[in-house]
Amino acid sequence: MNMQILFENSDLLIVNKPSGLRTHGDGKSDVPTVVDWIMTERPEIVGVGENMEMDGKVIERPGIVHRLDEQTSGCLVIAKTQDSFEYLKQQFKDRKVEKEYHAFVWGHFKESKGVVDEPIGRSTGDFRRWQAGRGVRGETREAVTKWEAVGQFEDEANERCSFMHLWPQTGRTHQLRVHMKYLQRPIVSDELYGGKPALGFGRVALHARTISFVGPTGERVEVSAPYPEDFAYALAKYLKA
Repeated sequence: MNMQILFENSDLLIVNKPSGLRTHGDGKSDVPTVVDWIMTERPEIVGVGENMEMDGKVIERPGIVHRLDEQTSGCLVIAKTQDSFEYLKQQFKDRKVEKEYHAFVWGHFKESKGVVDEPIGRSTGDFRRWQAGRGVRGETREAVTKWEAVGQFEDEANERCSFMHLWPQTGRTHQLRVHMKYLQRPIVSDELYGGKPALGFGRVALHARTISFVGPTGERVEVSAPYPEDFAYALAKYLKA
């Protein structure tokens, strides 16, 4: 399994997770995960962090401080020691980790930037989906996303699309996908949330571009993940970037 290491010191490492790779297992399916890579390439990290239990099965998550959806690519932080795990976990909890995602979405925007401040809960129509606004069932949790439409264009079918920079201020499951759906601008190829395929993407067009935080020893860590081929292709073709 090929994994690009973007940053590493004695406390942590940051990898560029490819799309199609889960962060950790779910106890049901036998598919490759980042945890498999850790166990093979960095066995010294095994035992760091917290495992989870799902349907009576223990899911190992050595060094995993946060997660990315299976189809999302980009920056993923892995703790190398228990002390750094506890520190980083608290940084995420206290919202001191700055994250910037890039995405292609359907539609154009009247304003160039804005904020979505809309709680997220379970969808009433599909157990796999989360929801903001109408159609939420049960408990909701605060969710805030800053956004900017960096480029707007039309594809070959003359359908409007936008290239976005997104800054989640909270860390809810599927938050960016749900909030773009809430704005009626679903992410390209995010079929779970109404975003049909286009622009050469065969997966959700979402990339964790940068991550920034103060590390356990007080140094500032800021890392950017290079674009994967599908992002590079779409940027070059539609935005001449």
